Amino acid sequence: MRFQSAFSVTFTVLGLLQASAAADDPARPIPRGAFASVPDVTLREGDPVPAFQAVSTSGQLWKSEEHVGKKYVAVFFFPAAFTSGCTQQACLYRDQLQTLEAAGIEVVGISGDLVPGQQLFHQHHNLNFSLLSDTDGKVARQFGVPVRAGDQITRTVDGTNYVLARGVTASRWTFLIGKDGKVARKNTAVDPGKDALNVLETVRRLTAATE
Repeated sequence: MRFQSAFSVTFTVLGLLQASAAADDPARPIPRGAFASVPDVTLREGDPVPAFQAVSTSGQLWKSEEHVGKKYVAVFFFPAAFTSGCTQQACLYRDQLQTLEAAGIEVVGISGDLVPGQQLFHQHHNLNFSLLSDTDGKVARQFGVPVRAGDQITRTVDGTNYVLARGVTASRWTFLIGKDGKVARKNTAVDPGKDALNVLETVRRLTAATE
């Protein structure tokens, strides 16, 4: 979808926020301007990870039961595609992926970005792992991750101006799921420039402790 701005600049709108959710729907996007919601659950280290699923950048449904239990799974929640910290975080995972995979770690990123914007972010930065679109914040709430209102940003990518919408804005939290399907580590104070390296170091320590 395209429209003309007041300055005659053409924008491509990647997804539209839906405001038709019923007021009593607990999975609805939070109204714009709201503070971060209080999570319904608190997932602690050692707790079993609930089954979750969401549409990935491949366009297919990513189901946790097809991944969890086979290797370590690093799940990083991030606020918004194409923002500086989130880009830094995702690109570090990209650059470290070969080393992470050699250590037995699968990586998946999750945000409230709508699928088209998530796909553009994935393609533009040559990301080599799945990103999931959690547009209503359901997966974030399953993990106890605080979410606040969705929003939209504009970015120019390869000469085209895009309006990128997200249904919710998740807090930047990272979970490491062990092969037993339980939370091995939980980080609620993530440094986007070190997150992938911290995950790698954690797995190396856990692996050494069991040898």
